[in-house]
Amino acid sequence: MTFIILFEDASQADPDIRKTYMPAHLDFLEAHSDAIQSAGPLSDAAGAGQGGLWVVDVPDEAAAKALVHADPFWPTGLRKSFRILAWRQVFAYGKRRIDPKT
Repeated sequence: MTFIILFEDASQADPDIRKTYMPAHLDFLEAHSDAIQSAGPLSDAAGAGQGGLWVVDVPDEAAAKALVHADPFWPTGLRKSFRILAWRQVFAYGKRRIDPKT
């Protein structure tokens, strides 16, 4: 099942956390590339960091949550919160991905 995980960063987090833990975070993403299909930071229009987003393919929400808690960023205080949302892709690369009758 595909899930979107939206991360909100803590505004009071040390600004060096991301830089310090980024190599371990990227190693984690690569090690879990079977489940984490895509990942990246989010920012506002001015470029200020606002959190992150993952697209994951895992059996259930519990598996998605386990990935979040295993990420080296999680225990650092960088992340304020996260939301896990089920997602079904219906359009990509200029094409419909589902039968409109379903």
